[in-house]
This record gives sequence, structure tokens and C-alpha cells, in this order.
Amino acid sequence: MDTLILSDVHLGSEVSRAREATELLEASDFRRLVLLGDIFSDLNFRRLTSDHWKFLSRIRKLSNPKRKVEVVWVEGNHDQGLSQIMSHLVGVPVYQRYVWEFEGKRHVAMHGHQFDPFCSQNEFLSRVGERILYELQKVEGNRKRLSRFIDRVNTRWLRMESRVAEGALLYARAGRVDRIFCGHTHVATHLNRHGVDYYNSGSWIDANPTYLTVGEGGVQVRRYDGKKYDYEPAAETAPMLVPALDGGSVAAFAGYESVRC
Repeated sequence: MDTLILSDVHLGSEVSRAREATELLEASDFRRLVLLGDIFSDLNFRRLTSDHWKFLSRIRKLSNPKRKVEVVWVEGNHDQGLSQIMSHLVGVPVYQRYVWEFEGKRHVAMHGHQFDPFCSQNEFLSRVGERILYELQKVEGNRKRLSRFIDRVNTRWLRMESRVAEGALLYARAGRVDRIFCGHTHVATHLNRHGVDYYNSGSWIDANPTYLTVGEGGVQVRRYDGKKYDYEPAAETAPMLVPALDGGSVAAFAGYESVRC
């Protein structure tokens, strides 16, 4: 394949399926990897398990120039404040908006929170809700069924998927983009309107993780069909100092360029 796209791994979360995501990367052959945001759950590195660190180690290995794989990180709302750290930790550039061309088509990758009005206008409430959900995950069993159910209900109640899709389609059309890729909603989706294709990569916190592939046969929404694992709670380890950096929204298209963090 030309490009593999995955998002919303939420490293540090009790429901992250980082082990499965690592196995997917090890078993796949691609020329470009796009990490489409919310790879971390938050800035608290104490919550990272050994599986989470192994995922980051795999990214680091893929970024080695000898492998001839282009690896890019697109910043999500949970990743804000980590761009400089990620550039040094795993050796990849971090973008707010990443643009490339393949088979004569323009592609743009953005996490999608830019098109979510609730997220942008109620940041404090969003953080409180995330904290409550994290505490619930800590006391649940291995399957985390209630946490995943709440995540799905929350997405539908806020109509997040439809709002993000509509905003992304309008944004792509204004920039004369053929395909736009987002995450954020945790719902794998494909829509086509006015000659623009919108794809959502889903997430790696549900029972059935999903991702996207781009190749000569077009774009495919795929479900991970490898082995599934149960997880032990994340161990609290020594804190890592993380600098506070200001995140920013992505402005309108300017000469059709990628935007680095």
C-alpha cells in the first residue's frame, strides 16, 4: 500500500489497544504512515504501559531513514502540547494539517476536532468528562464494556460524526481537495459529496479497531482482524516533565500547504 492511516490510539488510556496497533504496523508494508491524532490520551506519561511504550518504539524504528518510510504525526486535541516532544522522542514531524498527492489526487489529513464545535467551545467540560471516564476505566474489568459503550453513546448524542464530516467536506471542497481524512469521532466512515471523499479512520479503543489504507485500488476502510488482548491497568510510574505548549486551530487553506506544529 502507499499509505496506512490510523488514529485515536489514546496511549495512557485503560482502553487503548496499543498492542494490536503495534502488531498491525509490524505485519503491514507501506510507504507512508499517517498517525492521525489523539495517539495519546493526555499529557500524563505515568499512565503509559509497556505495550504503549512498545508502540512508540515501533514508530521510532519506522522513522529510521534506512527503512524509507515516511512517518508523519497529525496533532489531535488530546496531543496538543506534545508536538516538540514527539519530534524528539520518536523522530517524526508533527503537523496540524498534512497534505500529499497520490495518483493525481490531492489528499489532506486533519484530526477533525477543528470541525467539532462542542470540543472547541467547551474545552473545560470536555476535560472533566474525559477525567470521569478515565476513573471509570480504572475500576472496570478487562473488557471495559461500559467505558466503550459510553464513548459510543457520547459520539451519537453530540452528533459529532455528522458535524465533523460536514465541516471536513466543506473545508476540502473550498481547498479543491479530492480526499480528506479525519479521526476524532471514533467512527470509521466514508462519504462522498460534490466530488470530495471524506474518510474517518475510527479508533483503537473499541472492541473492533479500524484503520485506512490508500493504494492503487483506492482507499479502504479496514477492521483489524488479528489477535485481541485483555489488558491490565496502567501502572503509575515516575512523572515525566512535559512543557506546556499552546495548541492552535488550523486556518483556511493558504496555497495548499501542509502546516507544521
